[in-house]
Amino acid sequence: MMTSTPRSRSRRPVDRVRWWTYALLILGAAICLFPVYWMFVVASTDTATATEMPPEIVPGGNLPHLVDLVFSTVPFLRALVNSVLVAGTIGVGHALLCSLAGFAFAKLHFPGRDTLFLVVVLTMTVPTQLAIIPQFLIVAELGWVDTLQALILPGLASAFGIFWMRQHLSTALSDELVQAARIDGANTWQIFWRIAFPIVRPAAYVLGLFGYVTAWNDFLWPFVVMKSPENYTVQIAIKALQNSFDIDLGLAMAGSFVATLPLLVLFVFVGRRMVAGIMEGAFKG
Repeated sequence: MMTSTPRSRSRRPVDRVRWWTYALLILGAAICLFPVYWMFVVASTDTATATEMPPEIVPGGNLPHLVDLVFSTVPFLRALVNSVLVAGTIGVGHALLCSLAGFAFAKLHFPGRDTLFLVVVLTMTVPTQLAIIPQFLIVAELGWVDTLQALILPGLASAFGIFWMRQHLSTALSDELVQAARIDGANTWQIFWRIAFPIVRPAAYVLGLFGYVTAWNDFLWPFVVMKSPENYTVQIAIKALQNSFDIDLGLAMAGSFVATLPLLVLFVFVGRRMVAGIMEGAFKG
């Protein structure tokens, strides 16, 4: 009995912290999930119901009709396939190419390495919109306007991805291990593929997912470079659901709901690994 009282007193502050922690987490999750729920509510009703006050918060039964209308109005299935192809290629390219560049900046010694890395980091301060015109001129010169490679190639690597992988490789891979591999006869590619990349694979996995989601949600560059409906990505297809004079909120939200489903399924399957990779990088940092 004498030992139970101090234990019960020591648990009270911990329990109180956990209660507030869980309450804040539930509140934050509710705030983050409400836009998705509201999108589903509007997609299952119509424009008149969505704009009335007070707003309707209970889903209706119009979702199957609006989804059928989405696929019959524009080539939405083809747009989904195009988005999966473009975003998947960019995600894999981000993971591999940024890992290669990060390995070069972290573990290889060549003239101008630090200056070149500084230039790469400074490019992160340039707004993306400023690169649209020169990027379009290059794509037009190559004859790639209205093609999927015009969407894929400019997104295969990024300054943030190179910086991210360079920081991970600097802390996770020691110079002594690289030197030992060279003494054993390994060349630079073998050191990267057999030693460096397996060590930072969780970070590359997270970077690839970031690249996939960014490419999936990108609207501006596909809207500039794509002209034919059969080459639309899903974001341009949602824009094509509307005309210049009228906006059907229910139809637009139905298209957005269908476009969001692949990302939700992807997050269900890889969300735990994605969070683990981010936390690993946070603890190392």
